[in-house]
Amino acid sequence: MASSVLITNLTQEWVESLRRWHLELFFIPTTVVTLATMLANSVLLTCIFLSRALRRETRYLLVANTLTADMLFLILNLATVICNAVKVHTPWLVCELVTAITITAYCCAILTVTLMVVDTYAAVRWPLHYRDILPPARTHRILAGVWVLAAVYPFTLVIMMEVERGNPHEKVPVCLVLVSLGFIQAHKMVGTHIYFFVAALICTILIFYCYIRLYMVTRTQGIWQRRFSRARVTVLAHGILLLLYFAPGFVFTLELFLFHREDISQDVRVWVSTVNMCVFMLLPRAFAPYLYGLRYRELSDTLMQLLPWHRRLSQTTIS
Repeated sequence: MASSVLITNLTQEWVESLRRWHLELFFIPTTVVTLATMLANSVLLTCIFLSRALRRETRYLLVANTLTADMLFLILNLATVICNAVKVHTPWLVCELVTAITITAYCCAILTVTLMVVDTYAAVRWPLHYRDILPPARTHRILAGVWVLAAVYPFTLVIMMEVERGNPHEKVPVCLVLVSLGFIQAHKMVGTHIYFFVAALICTILIFYCYIRLYMVTRTQGIWQRRFSRARVTVLAHGILLLLYFAPGFVFTLELFLFHREDISQDVRVWVSTVNMCVFMLLPRAFAPYLYGLRYRELSDTLMQLLPWHRRLSQTTIS
């Protein structure tokens, strides 16, 4: 277990590197992107929950769960960035809890995006039985299970660390997922690597299997013939979004590797962590609401109906 002195020294060095490179200024673009994404996500969630038809569609329930997980992640990420920028001393227990919830939200978004691919495959492969296989009630239970699955391991680690800690009231000048999980990883290194590796491997295999099977099932239907067909554009858009969701996780794995290398400069660790936290982690969440809003016709139609100027235009056209 990492000692209190080691944690304090490391966080103090981290703060010094942030000040030396003025990396706390990253909180400005992070705040702008986060607020814009939160607004877009809130609008889409409102559209889904106000429409009875959309609330009963499995794919829109999955979209809503992804957006909810992203919003929770963005709130915690922004709070962490701002607290670190203004040098708020955070209790170590609070920092560990924020770490656990952040990891839960990130993993939940990844699992839900994977389920969206599986849902698309099920809808195309078994169109006549699709609604019987995934009714809304069963989808709700599956999503609840996804949240529980995503939360079990990080919260278990927090409980284990707190049971073994001697000073639960210690405060640190900087709270980062990397620092918290870095010390947890030093204590339970093998389990942490296995957890993330197995989860990423299962999601990747499922995604590739479903896309390959989708292509094999639909290749004779002519939807892949045109260069800019809807099928091609949809697969490309979802592929880019999946890459953006998975890439920060791989970068974070690199961060954990650098965290335990004594021959790596502290400035390198701080730069990699800051860029991943303030740029790479935000990219998929910034693009997701616009992708869903533009690619899902029912969702975009519902959104247009909620806009005041579109209502007035429709009324004028009818009259």
